[in-house]
Amino acid sequence: MTSKTIRFVTDSTCDIPPELIARWRIGVVPCFVNYGVESYADDGHELNRHTFYAELPSRRPHPTTAAPSPGMAEQVLREAAQDADHLIVLTAPARLSAIHNTLRLGIQSLGLEDRATLMDSGSVSLGLGFQVLAGVETAAATGDVPQTVAAIERVRAQARVYAGLATMEYLRRSGRVNWAKAGVGALLQIKPVIGVIHGDVPQVALVRTFARAVDKLVELVREQTPLERLGLMYTDNPAGAEELKARLAEVVPPDTLIVSATPVLGVHIGPESLGVATVRKP
Repeated sequence: MTSKTIRFVTDSTCDIPPELIARWRIGVVPCFVNYGVESYADDGHELNRHTFYAELPSRRPHPTTAAPSPGMAEQVLREAAQDADHLIVLTAPARLSAIHNTLRLGIQSLGLEDRATLMDSGSVSLGLGFQVLAGVETAAATGDVPQTVAAIERVRAQARVYAGLATMEYLRRSGRVNWAKAGVGALLQIKPVIGVIHGDVPQVALVRTFARAVDKLVELVREQTPLERLGLMYTDNPAGAEELKARLAEVVPPDTLIVSATPVLGVHIGPESLGVATVRKP
């Protein structure tokens, strides 16, 4: 069997820490946060995450998000393809964003259809990121495209992402989730716990306090044990993420990641929220 050089491209909603992006030479296409007519790339440089979340409640008009530009997508794909026999391109769900279609068009525009595998992760944040990491690890070990794709698909089947929101207001404003549009939760000050599963955003629980939402996250993580991978995400709430890790001490894998969630996701879930991404052992 001939070993191939396999490179990966994903989008900035993956929440993979910068040191792992650099280690595995993962191409990342930035999405955008829009403030009126001004757009900022979600590339870790144009938007300071702490400042972004601190200013988010008072920003008017409320920021919106946008998929990467076709030009940026093509640039990242072109650079990744230069020294690769094959590209694997993993994106946020096509049902939630135009990101997937933008990468599909970029692959076609560059004539890479025979050298690229485009995959819809069905997830966001580390639910996407863990699929990429499983892929790069398998590709480095095997140099085999079918084995790498199989490893990604296995993680996708076992992965779950949940978030406890400090308020429903941002999700309601986003208009991305039908059940949140009515605004009943905001009126009653209900704290939602949501999931991202196979491209859907189901309502997992509605509770009266954020503390109860965190309790639900702990319960959901325990239901997924034993864990192969665990990620804890926060939107300007690092202390909450550390406390959540402490509560899960007996089930936490040694390489658990704690990350500040990308502003592109933060626009929709708001500040002070916490999330978990799990991959159950097969």
